[in-house]
Amino acid sequence: MSQSNTTAQDWEIESFGPAQIPNPCPCVSYVEDDVCLLLDPRIHTHHTESRSPDIATIPTCIERAGPRKEIFFNPKEVVAGVVTCGGLCPALNNVIRAVVNCLHFRYGVKKVIGFRYGFEGLIPETSSIIELTPFVVRDIHQFGGSILGSSRGPQDIGKMVDYLVSLGVNVLFTLGGDGTQRGSRAIANEIHRRGLHISVVGVPKTIDNDISYVERTFGFETAVEMAQASIIAAHEEARSARNGIGIVKLMGRESGFIALQASLASGDVNLLLLPEMSFSMDAIVRFVLERFTERSHCVIVVSEGAGQELCAPASGLGKDISGNHIFADIGQWLKKELGNRLKQLDVEHTIKYIDPSYAIRSAVAISSDAVFALQLGQMAVHAAMAGRTNMIVGCLHNQFVHVPISKATAFRKKVDIKGAAFQSFLDSSGMPVDLVQAHLGPPVASPRRTPTPAVDVPRAVV
Repeated sequence: MSQSNTTAQDWEIESFGPAQIPNPCPCVSYVEDDVCLLLDPRIHTHHTESRSPDIATIPTCIERAGPRKEIFFNPKEVVAGVVTCGGLCPALNNVIRAVVNCLHFRYGVKKVIGFRYGFEGLIPETSSIIELTPFVVRDIHQFGGSILGSSRGPQDIGKMVDYLVSLGVNVLFTLGGDGTQRGSRAIANEIHRRGLHISVVGVPKTIDNDISYVERTFGFETAVEMAQASIIAAHEEARSARNGIGIVKLMGRESGFIALQASLASGDVNLLLLPEMSFSMDAIVRFVLERFTERSHCVIVVSEGAGQELCAPASGLGKDISGNHIFADIGQWLKKELGNRLKQLDVEHTIKYIDPSYAIRSAVAISSDAVFALQLGQMAVHAAMAGRTNMIVGCLHNQFVHVPISKATAFRKKVDIKGAAFQSFLDSSGMPVDLVQAHLGPPVASPRRTPTPAVDVPRAVV
């Protein structure tokens, strides 16, 4: 994570002022404001003697999350709001439940409003609200989706702030991805412009795990785990036929973390195509033919945002209501194009295609995501009650931190195809480096496997 063009002021978390109310939440320890976390723990020790004496290298620090000894808002006067926006994601209900229970049982907040159907719920004309109590949320973590529903697209910022004021809301939790948090920042900025004390705290929800300056977002590990069933099915279908091909398309519009991690976990993926890569059909066909010679089958995993320069028209497909580019279906295109190429070469083959995206998005969270979502919800409550605003909670270096929304939405985190994780996939799969050569700079020598005649392979061999 680069610290270039950044200053300590860029990382300051907005606050409404000194917190002077004793925290009613019983804690074994409290987080001190003067203890922070280094954004980048790496230290460069070389060439320090050549630095100009008037240049000081000051590490960038990031505020730690957790309960404070003093809080800003009086819990007896707090009215909290919760909203979920964008696509569905495992563990949304877990976060909602954690927020409600922490507010109620730990801080004594008695009124929590759930705004239904995303930011539409913050517009009076389309608003639908429900009161969230511990009784209402008692079992929601056992179900996928969101008890509050969701929607996409922007809404009038002024109307949303007016509505929050009319309802007496002074703490708002926004669960959503990049677009949602940009909207949250606009709400927080309008609140600041009006001189109001309404805390806006985001919990980043992106199954793609592409929020900058946080290591992980909730739902990601569930997606990786659930993708295994589809990869197993593709593998079985592929190796049950002569020259069988199994293609699995996984989520990842601009970042291929799910596809990469799922492929690493599987160990059965032979070809991985990510949005961060450039590739050609000629190279893919050559690889598949080599694979047929060696193992008589091939398993391909592709991220939904990969290869758009190949399968989408030059003019693009327009944008959706949220302003995101509409992507062509790379999975269906790859199945058709690869099949046509092999047919032209008179190569006998079969192709099976699997897209588990919606089944994964609406799934119940696995245990690791359930724990993570619970803690994120609690950290969001601690931040809001301490008077923090215009920020998200996240995890960095295995610790929970506060990140300004302006930094969290500054760019999309992407897979580093020069990094250790991608290299691990190349090492385990044997996928040739030249398939991604466009991103790796000048050509490098790489050992090529000598094709061997097709044989019946024992099932223990992938």
